[in-house]
Amino acid sequence: MDESSSITNPHSHGKHVYVDYVDFQPLGQSEDGQWILQILQNAVETCGIREVHAHVEVFDGDVSPPGFAAVVLIDESHVSAHCYSDRGWLAIDAFTCGDHDPEKIVDIIHEKLISASPNITQLRRDSVKRFLHYRQQDN
Repeated sequence: MDESSSITNPHSHGKHVYVDYVDFQPLGQSEDGQWILQILQNAVETCGIREVHAHVEVFDGDVSPPGFAAVVLIDESHVSAHCYSDRGWLAIDAFTCGDHDPEKIVDIIHEKLISASPNITQLRRDSVKRFLHYRQQDN
C-alpha cells in the first residue's frame, strides 16, 4: 500500500458506539443510577471484559438537572450512561480498543432496557472507528 492510500484509509484500533433514547421511565431517581450501573457491569462481564472501576453519580436537581452519570472503566476503555431523569433522556456509549466488540455490549444493554422500560425509544445508534493510525505495524 502506498503512503497516500494509507492516509485516506487509515486503520483503527478501536470502536465507539453511542445510543440515544427517549421516554426512559425511571424507577425512582436514586435507584435508576445504580440499576443502570448494574446493567453496564453485567454487559461488560457477559462479554468477558475486565472491569477496572465502576461508579455512579446521582444528581438531585439542586445544582445539576435531576439524573445520573454511570461509568464502568474497562481495561479497553469504558461503558457509560447519562440520564436526564425528568426528561426521559438516556445516552449510552461503549468504547473498546481491544479485541472486544462494543456493539455486543450495547446489544446486551439495549435488550435489558427495552424489557424493563417498554415505552423507551431508541432514536439513534451510531459508531465510529477510534485510535486511527496510518501504519499497518501499529495494530
